Amino acid sequence: MFPQQIAALADQVIAGEPIRRSQAEWLAGLEQPWLHDLFRGATRIREHFVGSAVRCCSIVSAKTGRCSEDCGFCSQSAHFKTHVRGLTILDPDQVVQAAMEAAASGADSFGIVNSGYGPTDQEIDHWGRVAQRIREKGLTRTCASMGILDGDQARRLARFGVQRYNHNLQTSRRHFPNIIKTHSYDERLGTLRHLKAAGVSVCSGALFGMGETWTDRLDLAFELRDLDVDVVPINFLIPIDGTPLEGSDPLEPMECLKIIAVYRFCLPRQEIKIAGGRERNLRDLQSWIFYAGADSFLIGNYLTTYGRPAEEDRQMVRDLGLVLEGYGDGAATVGGPQAHSATTGHRAAARRIPLPVVAAVG
Repeated sequence: MFPQQIAALADQVIAGEPIRRSQAEWLAGLEQPWLHDLFRGATRIREHFVGSAVRCCSIVSAKTGRCSEDCGFCSQSAHFKTHVRGLTILDPDQVVQAAMEAAASGADSFGIVNSGYGPTDQEIDHWGRVAQRIREKGLTRTCASMGILDGDQARRLARFGVQRYNHNLQTSRRHFPNIIKTHSYDERLGTLRHLKAAGVSVCSGALFGMGETWTDRLDLAFELRDLDVDVVPINFLIPIDGTPLEGSDPLEPMECLKIIAVYRFCLPRQEIKIAGGRERNLRDLQSWIFYAGADSFLIGNYLTTYGRPAEEDRQMVRDLGLVLEGYGDGAATVGGPQAHSATTGHRAAARRIPLPVVAAVG
């Protein structure tokens, strides 16, 4: 009975009828042995709307540390004593070089990420010019993630050539104050609306494993659907020593995959990107993200923690018979076995542009 119901819901989504909240709640309540039927339904939806192409992106922490905000998961908050010390700012040439290496490793998008509540007007100009240099190279989509913006700042970034902006809602409106108290959920929502009004592609998603319930997860999924965001990054918590969430247990791999699959049912046309925490939470099931409905992932290092070697992810895609699509109008054969960038590699490959976890300015 359950397999037929799941298949019928997949048919409904493929036919263009969005699933209702009650139907999403039913999917979220599924347990073994029905999860494989859920994944098959999510795969059908992905294949219908996306096909066999998958994408990856890369980021660099251009400004790290000394953040005024108290996000309970974040190593960069000045409110907590973590391994991130002081303030580190990369040179513009380092950031541009990182973007070129990310493109060579197959990333179709590259994000300049800054710590802090939001950028000053001077930072908009500074990093906007860096984004402009990357955009002019034409090798990867130019993205940024600099915190909360007003309407004028969003328009200025668009004029500099920023094509996509990441600003995660992180969790539901209800759970948000349990994780962040120094700014509001509505400030984040306002930023997304400013970006859409400015014509910038919106990337906004979640961090799971922070004590949220399935009600919270579905609240966020339907919020993102109502906002009609373009990309939905799904992160799983990496507990950082010194933060309020340092002792959190990892989510079970099958629970992570269920989250991905339910989000694909709720967000059939969006790019669903699996980002931080997949190594710790999914363990040997990382390749199952596509079976569960994802079509995108973050390659290489995160902001202040290491990812796995880029070549392992490229091999994973090849082994699954999928096609890694580069920036532009189609799939590209990218990054042979020896391609290992300073930004998208792991510990040994990250030496030229290290993760800025100890160096300090001022």
